[in-house]
Amino acid sequence: MDGKKLIADGKAYLGIEFGSTRIKAVAIDEEGTVLATGGHSWENRLDNGIWTYTLDDIWTGLQDCYSDLVKDIKDKYGVVPTKFASIGFSAMMHGYLAFNKDGELLVPFRTWRNTITEEAAAKLTRELDFNIPQRWSIAHLYQAILNKEEHVKDIDFVTTLAGYVHYKMTGQRVLGVGDASGMFPIDSATCDYDKSMVEKFNALIKPCGFSWDLLGVLPKSLTAGADAGTLTAEGAKLLDVSGNLEAGIPLCPPEGDAGTGMVATNSVGLRTGNTSAGTSVFAMVVLEKALSKVYEQIDMVTTPDGAAVAMVHCNNCTSDINAWVELFKQFGEMMGYSIDMNDLFTKLYSKALDGDSDCGGLLSYNYISGEPVTGFDKGAPLFVRTAESKFTLGNVMRMHLYSALAALKSGLDILINEEGVKVDKMYGHGGYFKTKGVGQAFAAAAIHAPVSVMETAGEGGPWGMAILASFADGRAPQENLEDFLNRKIFAGAKGSTIEPSPEDEKGFDEFMKTYMEGLKIERAAVEVLS
Repeated sequence: MDGKKLIADGKAYLGIEFGSTRIKAVAIDEEGTVLATGGHSWENRLDNGIWTYTLDDIWTGLQDCYSDLVKDIKDKYGVVPTKFASIGFSAMMHGYLAFNKDGELLVPFRTWRNTITEEAAAKLTRELDFNIPQRWSIAHLYQAILNKEEHVKDIDFVTTLAGYVHYKMTGQRVLGVGDASGMFPIDSATCDYDKSMVEKFNALIKPCGFSWDLLGVLPKSLTAGADAGTLTAEGAKLLDVSGNLEAGIPLCPPEGDAGTGMVATNSVGLRTGNTSAGTSVFAMVVLEKALSKVYEQIDMVTTPDGAAVAMVHCNNCTSDINAWVELFKQFGEMMGYSIDMNDLFTKLYSKALDGDSDCGGLLSYNYISGEPVTGFDKGAPLFVRTAESKFTLGNVMRMHLYSALAALKSGLDILINEEGVKVDKMYGHGGYFKTKGVGQAFAAAAIHAPVSVMETAGEGGPWGMAILASFADGRAPQENLEDFLNRKIFAGAKGSTIEPSPEDEKGFDEFMKTYMEGLKIERAAVEVLS
C-alpha cells in the first residue's frame, strides 16, 4: 500500500518524542519505513535554580510538532490524517511531575537535568541497596519529603513527562516499564516495581503520616505491546488543534528515551548495547546476569519488555561543542562568510580526525550542568592547556569530542573492566554520530568495542516510539519484541560498523588519565565561579 492510501485509511503508526531540545513526530508504515515527520524546537529554562519546562511549553510544543507533521503529510501526499493505527508518546526519562487530586501541577516540572537531590539519592541508595541516581523520580519525591515541602501531602499522582502526556491523551495513569524503571527500581521477573523496595520506601515515609502510599501515586507499569488505553475526544483536541483527528485511536505504553533508543538501534537482546549522544549521553547494555554489587555510576533500568539493563547516564555531551561551533560561526560571519551550520559541523567534526590521538595534551570539561557520574552537582565548562600542548584546530575539536564521552567512559570502564560485561553489538545514535565516521570512531575507542550506526539512526527516538506503537497493534501476544524487531523492522537494515583503532584506544586512555586527575581543576573552577 502506498503512503497516501496508508495515511488516508488510518493505517500508519505515529511516534512522538519530547527530547531535550526538540519535539519530533515520525509516521511509519508497518515495516518501519518513514512516511512523514514533524518537529518543534524548544529549550529548558533555569527558573529559581530549577531546570524546567512549563506546561504551556509542553502543549504548544506538541501541537506545533503535530501541525508540522500534518503539513509534511499534506505536502507529500495531499491528504490530511484523521486517524492512525496506533500512537505512542515518549520523552526524556526521570524528573518529577506531581499533581493533586484535581489534576493541578503542584510544583514546576523538575527535569532530569536537575542535580538537587543528592541527600535523597544517597539515603535511598543505602536503604534500598540499589543505586538511585539524583535525576530519578523517586529521588525528587524523597528530597521534597526531606525538605518538608508543603505540596507533598497533597500528592495524588507522580509521573514522568511521557506519562503525563499519555495521561492527558487517554486518562490512563500508566507507563512503559522502561520509563517506569527510571522512576523506581523494577523487578525484571515481574516487570513491575520491586515489591520489597516499595515496602522499604513506605516504611521510610510512614512517620510522615501522608494519606498516600507509593504504589497509590506511581503510574502502573506496562510492558511493550500492552493495552494502554485509547485517545479520548479531549486528548484528540489537545493534540490536533485543527480538530481533524478522531478519538478512539489505540495508544501503546508511553516510554522513555532510553527505551526508544534501544528499539531504534535493535539493542533489546542480551549482550547488545547502544549509545545515545546528544544534549546528554547514555550507554546501555542488556545484561546476561546481575552485577556483583551496587555502583553509584551505573543505573539499573530495563528494556521496554522488562529485561535488566546496565546504564551509564551523563548530563552533558554536545552542548559545549555546540557553543564552540557557534563561536566559529560568529568568526566566519565577521570575516564576511555565509555559514551553513550543517556544513560547519561536518567540517569541524571531520577536522578532529587530524588531531593527535591523545589530543596533544589539551583538556576540557563540558559541564554545562552538574555531572553526578564524576561527582559534580554544579558545572563550569572549562578548557585547559599548558605551554607545551599542541594547540591546533584538529586537537581542539578532538578534545571536545573526547570530552563529550569522557564521563560516560569512566562509568563504562567499570562495567567492562571490573564486572566483565560482554558487548557483542554497540549501536550509536544521536547528533554526536551525525558526521560519518567521526563520533563513531571515537566512541569505538572509548568503549573498546565496534560501534555501528544504522541508516535509520537519524530518526532516533520518535522512530523507535512509532515502532513500539506498531508492535502494540495486535502483534505482541504472538512474538517477543526482539524477534519482532529482527523479523519486521531490521531484516534488511543497512549501516556501517567501525572497529576501534588501537592508536585511538591508547590515545583516549591517555586523555582519560589526565581527565580524571584534572577533575580537581574542574572542582576548583566550580567553587570559584559559583
